Amino acid sequence: MKSYVISENRDSFLGMQLAGIEGSYFKTKAEIEEAFKEALKDKDIGIIFLTEKASLMIEDLVLEAKKKYFSPLITVIPDRHGYQRSEGMIMQYIKESVGL
Repeated sequence: MKSYVISENRDSFLGMQLAGIEGSYFKTKAEIEEAFKEALKDKDIGIIFLTEKASLMIEDLVLEAKKKYFSPLITVIPDRHGYQRSEGMIMQYIKESVGL
């Protein structure tokens, strides 16, 4: 299984490539949506990394895919500037599960 990154941020995309992760760098919602759909079809991809801004552009599609598919694992990552929301999604999930 391989990992794949979809990014709207060139620096984040290049950083992931330096780490050996293949991927796509796009600026428009349509391009990101198409790349995401193609990545879902590829049975060799085990993890899809989406930068937060790219994920927010296609949020409904991402949520639908997370509910529908067991594999690949879909993970939202911050770009080089960090998360855009007040806190990272992982911290939000932890707080919700603990009841804080």
